Amino acid sequence: MAKRNGTSSRLDDAARAGWLYYVAGRTQDEIAAAMGISRQSAQRLVSLAMSERLIKVRLDHPIAECLALAERLKETYGLVQVEIVPADPASDSTTTGIAEVGAAEIERWLKRPEPLVLAIGTGRTLRAAVDQLSPMDCPQHRIVSLTGNISPDGSAAYYNVIFSMADAINARHFPMPLPVLVSSAEEREIFQAQPLVRPTIALGRKADVTFVGIGELGRKAPLLLDGFLTAAEMDELISSGAEGEICGWIFDRNGRLLDHPINERVASIPLPTHEGAVVFGLARGRRKHASIRAALEGGHINALITDEDAAHYLLGR
Repeated sequence: MAKRNGTSSRLDDAARAGWLYYVAGRTQDEIAAAMGISRQSAQRLVSLAMSERLIKVRLDHPIAECLALAERLKETYGLVQVEIVPADPASDSTTTGIAEVGAAEIERWLKRPEPLVLAIGTGRTLRAAVDQLSPMDCPQHRIVSLTGNISPDGSAAYYNVIFSMADAINARHFPMPLPVLVSSAEEREIFQAQPLVRPTIALGRKADVTFVGIGELGRKAPLLLDGFLTAAEMDELISSGAEGEICGWIFDRNGRLLDHPINERVASIPLPTHEGAVVFGLARGRRKHASIRAALEGGHINALITDEDAAHYLLGR
């Protein structure tokens, strides 16, 4: 094989090696022979294909324990759908497993022939799921962002996923041209009354299916780490009984929206509650266990994608 230079050429080689290994089922020795490289080079290219997310792996075989936990959670919390993935004992923060299942569920909805409105929230887990989506052509659907896409410094909010989704999905996308948090309730009313914003809000409220991340509160909370709240504001929320948040809406341990000025500044669309709406929450990790339970107790979500550890916690084991 002729030697090539450049990052693009190396990624091309990594994609080829990854395809041969994961799709064609070739051994590393066979890949080396086919590509005219050493076995060590083939191994490095396969590893590069995974690290650069050129290869997306999904587990299609249901695990009996996960299925049993899902059924118990559906019955306990009155949910319409639950997907449980195996826990990763090596990491409490990885999105692996959750992201793949979330992507598969999003794709199942997008493959429906009848037009639907799909609403999307924000967060690291949801961003990882959207990054797993395969390119799809579904112009009959509309995809709307529940949250603003502007960070406190005026830049695009990195974990607002509507633009990433637009890269893979051929459908009409409706971003929310607002900050995630505004300065006051009065400013929120002014922003949301704008002609460019009103149709997006109306569309989000009638979503057929919604996918959101569930955030914890505290010193590692996304709202704090991403600069939307100050440390003093976070401490005040914790002392007021805050337990978790979805799209910036903050709730207590029982799932009740917190009566706090910060909730008056949230510009996000409230989660759809009309009959027939399906609202998926995606979350895992011990830091989020209490927040997931609070979201379920408050009825903010009626479908859940999480892992075995969270399922055991939610069932009191």
